[in-house]
Amino acid sequence: MEVEGSSPMLLRSSLEKLKLNSEDCKPKTLQSNKRSALEKIGWGASVSSREKIKRRSLISLCLGVLGQHLEDIIDDLSEISVNFPPDSKMIMVAIARRRQLLNDEILISLADSSWDALDISGSDVSDFGLTRVAKMCKSLRAIDISSCSKITVIGVSELVQHCRSLEILRCGGCPRSEVTARRCLDILKPKLNDLEGDSWEELDSMNISDGAESLRWLVWSKIDNDSRESLTTECPRIIVNPNPSPFGFRGLDVPREALPDTTLDDPVVKDIDPKTWSSHRVQPRVIVPPVSNLPELLPVAERFRLAFAERDARLAPKRAKNARQHRRRAEREWVMTSTDAKSIALASQLGKSLYSRS
Repeated sequence: MEVEGSSPMLLRSSLEKLKLNSEDCKPKTLQSNKRSALEKIGWGASVSSREKIKRRSLISLCLGVLGQHLEDIIDDLSEISVNFPPDSKMIMVAIARRRQLLNDEILISLADSSWDALDISGSDVSDFGLTRVAKMCKSLRAIDISSCSKITVIGVSELVQHCRSLEILRCGGCPRSEVTARRCLDILKPKLNDLEGDSWEELDSMNISDGAESLRWLVWSKIDNDSRESLTTECPRIIVNPNPSPFGFRGLDVPREALPDTTLDDPVVKDIDPKTWSSHRVQPRVIVPPVSNLPELLPVAERFRLAFAERDARLAPKRAKNARQHRRRAEREWVMTSTDAKSIALASQLGKSLYSRS
């Protein structure tokens, strides 16, 4: 009884300290005093948490659930997302990239012709996927292909050829991407059909062929001095790694997508729960050297063991996927055949109908 009576007494003593009759008590001070009184009795945490928590929309919650189980619906993703709006498809691409699941199949299944920005950095997208998307999304204005080890000069060439409105390109990041970026310099520079002009200002747009005609910003964090000097000399309109400034850069406002420390698709997933991708950490792959590369001096039993370990590591993802499919199939069969499951479903429908009538 002492514990139950202490809360009202504490609440009363706290409220007496609010000085409600004081003339110089401002509304803000009154509100803060009320919050401190509630915190003393254990209610303050819930009040402040309600103020800080932003309610997410139903669409964001549904997309978050789909993102958590993305690996289970990859095979049917093209059929599932056929009626998705463009922004929802972009959210799914961003979630797949953060979960390290983004590849050609997912990207092509979700690609939409209305996209003007795309972030595939650090993914398994190759030249094939990039080419398909470039042909479909011709209005792309900004793209991030940094740390994409499977993208080569061929993919970048197709991107520049089909996306004539491309203004921002983010590249480099890993050793293979650095090599690709250096080899793409000739593709990014415009080529001239008329070499008799005295200056760039006298050239007509018809005299400039190939090259990234609209490219203005290049984000390449580890660009070497030779590449930077080559771009500055031969194509000065391409600005490399612009720094944020309130006065702009060369009289131009630097877009957010061109800032070096910016993630291109952050605004896309601002309403998605970060647990969607943070709770799914990719397990490090067990790298087993191929049996063919092992020295012939190893015993036959050891070579057989290594071959079995290699096969087991290769088939582990497929076994996990099959187990999930069998579990979902068993749950569906139970719902369709079990009397208890049907009773629960009917009771749920009855409860919803009664709730809607009331």
